[in-house]
Amino acid sequence: MNETLLAEWCTEIEATPARIRTRFPAAAREIGRTPGTSPEPGADRVEDDIRVQLLGALGRGLAGDADALSAEIHDLYRFGDADERRAVLLGLGHLSQVLGDRAVDLLQDALRTNDPRLVAAAMGTYAARLDDAAWRQAVLKCLFVGVPLRLVDGLEIRADDELRRMVADYAAERRAAGREVPADALPFLPDPVPLHPTRES
Repeated sequence: MNETLLAEWCTEIEATPARIRTRFPAAAREIGRTPGTSPEPGADRVEDDIRVQLLGALGRGLAGDADALSAEIHDLYRFGDADERRAVLLGLGHLSQVLGDRAVDLLQDALRTNDPRLVAAAMGTYAARLDDAAWRQAVLKCLFVGVPLRLVDGLEIRADDELRRMVADYAAERRAAGREVPADALPFLPDPVPLHPTRES
């Protein structure tokens, strides 16, 4: 990673927020990226970290204008490729104090996709702004598309009886269809199935 260039770009964006429109797409090419592609949702990638830092600079530059910050964030997401959209989603939690609920629609858009990397990125700290019904559906979406539930921020705190009922219904449907129930769903079932059966069982 070219940390000197990253620092220069952050300073530039903080002073002139509109510069993020050209810097954000070019970040991986000009500053650094993890080699190859990663099909694993939640994997740490250099380009994600770089872009999140650029978003932080944007947030500082527009700290007094939440609507302008929201507009820039929406444009970066709307016109970005999958990698750029993932970075926007990962950065939302860092901008939450200024953005408020203005970018919840981006989470909703990501959760409508079947891209595990976007779904995983949408379930970071900013997902706390989803209402309970939407959040439960998002957890189910993680099970559908294979996102590990360890990537769902606040799961242990927010999981409730309604989520357990929904997961149980989902597991029953899978079993009725002769399909395997994801291991992440088992702890939510009324009688959890041991992940590692004992010798006696």
